[in-house]
Amino acid sequence: MQTFPGYFSKRVNDWRINKGRHLAGEHKELLQDLVKQYGIPAQYLLAFWGLETNFGGYKGKMPVLDSLATLACDPRRSTFFTRELLTAVKLLEEQSLEQEKMVGSWAGAMGHTQFMPSAYANYAIDGDGDGQINLWDSEADALTSAANFLSQLGWQPGFRWGREVKLPDGFDYSLLGYSKRRTVTDWNELGVTRASGDTLGSSDMNAYLVMPAGHEGPTFLAYPNFRVIMRWNNSEFYAIAVGRLADRIAGDGELVASLPPLPNYRRDDIKAMQEQLNQKGIDVGGADGILGPATREGIREFQRRSDMIADGFPSLAVMQALGIEVTPTS
Repeated sequence: MQTFPGYFSKRVNDWRINKGRHLAGEHKELLQDLVKQYGIPAQYLLAFWGLETNFGGYKGKMPVLDSLATLACDPRRSTFFTRELLTAVKLLEEQSLEQEKMVGSWAGAMGHTQFMPSAYANYAIDGDGDGQINLWDSEADALTSAANFLSQLGWQPGFRWGREVKLPDGFDYSLLGYSKRRTVTDWNELGVTRASGDTLGSSDMNAYLVMPAGHEGPTFLAYPNFRVIMRWNNSEFYAIAVGRLADRIAGDGELVASLPPLPNYRRDDIKAMQEQLNQKGIDVGGADGILGPATREGIREFQRRSDMIADGFPSLAVMQALGIEVTPTS
């Protein structure tokens, strides 16, 4: 299980920030048009592009039709990938694409912004006006399609993805997570501030707190657009990386909170932790090695019993207290 510090530092780096800023200037006119038409700020389109393919530097090398045909033979996912395969064949014909150039990820994601065939068919746009939609060779098509996709997913123009925040002393960590969302005004009244210490201000917009690396790392207040990013890729780590890379491309500074040094846990480490929690009468369900809501609540209960800060994070201190020897992984 990769921890947030390792994931984040590999993705929101100087190279992507500087490249994104350079491309913001190179594609300035197109990006301005897309903001006007779709309401998606340029920095977010660049952030998605950067994370998906290093701004087109690596679009994948697997033949898309072969990948999808192989996955369609897997009984567990046959229906989904058979549908994607048929859609890809239809795209090949309708868009006059060249099959040998239809390469992508192992799962069949394609082009600069790694669209699955269904997303390609439903949301891709001819951005350069040549009468063809080609997400491999046309950066204008790819960026325009990304803007249309995010708009259709429900992006709220004029609002951020979220922001880094600072929690007050004695904060109740049981208020973390999507199920505990409340208005920005409510969070402000609870003493949550911007990372700089400035007040959040008043707003009826709902938001929730995300603490991806435990109380020693950064905390984020996630706004509705954060969930839109997760509709592109259902990962809070990914959504934070997109948001922060966008912020940095737009000129913001580094995170205020530091990223704590943490190993990448093996799945067996998480399973062992779950087994220990269950043995101590803290029911987290089956030991599946997945750090889900039940496991996080179980960790939180163990931390309370052990007079630890109950942030629900499997820190090394928690592992040691449960008698689990963690094997570091790269």
